[in-house]
Amino acid sequence: MLTKRIIPCLDVTNGRVVKGVNFIDLQDVGDPVAIAKAYNEQGADELVFLDITATSDDRDTMIDVVERTAAEVFIPLTVGGGIRTVSDMKKMLQAGADKISLNSAAIQQPELIQAGAEKFGSQCIVVAIDAKREGDSWHVFAKGGREDTGLDAIQWAKRAGTLGAGEILLTSMDADGTKNGYDLALNQAICQAVTVPVIASGGCGSAEDIIDVFEQTKASGALAASIFHYGEVKIPELKEVLEQVGMVVRR
Repeated sequence: MLTKRIIPCLDVTNGRVVKGVNFIDLQDVGDPVAIAKAYNEQGADELVFLDITATSDDRDTMIDVVERTAAEVFIPLTVGGGIRTVSDMKKMLQAGADKISLNSAAIQQPELIQAGAEKFGSQCIVVAIDAKREGDSWHVFAKGGREDTGLDAIQWAKRAGTLGAGEILLTSMDADGTKNGYDLALNQAICQAVTVPVIASGGCGSAEDIIDVFEQTKASGALAASIFHYGEVKIPELKEVLEQVGMVVRR
């Protein structure tokens, strides 16, 4: 059985970690460097750092915050938001990122996925998909969830994997921030459609939600924000619970 990964997410804007519901009503949570350091010490397997307004504001990711965050963590760090070129990817990797998350730019320029994979290796390229149910399918949204691209999420995930993405970071916009659990149907549909690892994101409200997404889908990682930011679930205790139900975790 593959090791399941626990991944806190830091949504950052204006140099601060924020959290919202359904991608709106953002509330300040704290300093990204201090929060990242705490998660590293708690035993998180990886961290995801998303500059959530870089694309919509048409600016670059905050390299100084990435550098300071990377200096405090010794686990894989994925950075996304405002990354539009291979040169941008290189800057983030040089700043201390281990992986690059592409979202809107990959939708606009799918060839960017392939170019990044060829330059840095597929293991460095994560394609983030913000998906929202529209009728009987899920659409891909861009620009921080502001723009419906009309793309089918399952087909886009397949294409991203074919182009060289080493991983899919899948966020359910419907579940985001609700704490009502992951969108299991969405996650399983994507997991079955691709051959690369999938990180489930959006809706986690408890340890039981993480157990559910691991037991009922093939997701290899569970990303969460609120439950970790507000201390509702502690990572060491969570891993104990996961072990008790027979899952393999890194201790």
